[in-house]
Amino acid sequence: MAEHTSDFAYDRPAHVGEAALQVRDLPLVSSYYQQAIGLKVLEENASGTVLGAGGKPLLTLTTDRSVKPAPRQASGLFHTAFLMPDRAALGRWLVHAAHLGVRLDGAADHLVSEAIYLSDPEGNGIEIYADRPHGEWDYGKDGTVAMDTLPFDLQALYDATPKAAWAGMENDVAIGHLHLKVGNLPAADEFFINVLGLKKMCTYPGASFYATGSYHHHVAANIWQSRGTGAREAGQAGLTRYSLRFNDKAAFDGVLAALEKLEIATTRKSDGTHFRDPWGMDVVIGA
Repeated sequence: MAEHTSDFAYDRPAHVGEAALQVRDLPLVSSYYQQAIGLKVLEENASGTVLGAGGKPLLTLTTDRSVKPAPRQASGLFHTAFLMPDRAALGRWLVHAAHLGVRLDGAADHLVSEAIYLSDPEGNGIEIYADRPHGEWDYGKDGTVAMDTLPFDLQALYDATPKAAWAGMENDVAIGHLHLKVGNLPAADEFFINVLGLKKMCTYPGASFYATGSYHHHVAANIWQSRGTGAREAGQAGLTRYSLRFNDKAAFDGVLAALEKLEIATTRKSDGTHFRDPWGMDVVIGA
């Protein structure tokens, strides 16, 4: 049996739940996430589609006639990262993508994980990745984790993977992390550390990586394209909402206390507590 390596991401005090994208061509983008990525339709109507795996909602796509393209330098989504249960599952997805002729943007070995990058038809970034076993990660004395961007031999992974028929996305896949474009990193530190209670796990030039419970990152933020930008404009295509789900009530209560102390406006809804991040996206937290 293949070693399952994704549980560590999800049993932390908090982890990413779902993401929502506003798109201009709903049928086109929805079809891509179904055919290329392998997600299944869970709910569907004229203005939106909920996609997921194993019955879990992961990605909501919405549209209306007023949606406009976002400039490349706008704050928002860098990529949504779907975490596979193990390397064998990553290989099965790669075989599927190769046989379908899916265009890839790149691949990298990050020491803690192996990742494949691509983009949907409207330019929303996607990462398909598998973690290396947690025991192999290299932690510093301060609790940060070593990450890098090294070559990843996709051909070797493809060659080593059985060429069985594709059965769709693995049932236990989920969003392992979200990578965002922001205007400046000090604001990202303030929000993700002091409001959401995450720890900075690693830094690259122009990027920071945040997590709970010693995961390599549940959220990342960079200024590579978006330095100096503010909140997203209403009606722009791209990421509009993301959620964090808390396994630890004390951590959840800590975020609620921080929101109250900082006088950040919140709204209680059936799916959790909603508030805006500094870049104009809706954040949902729930225990």
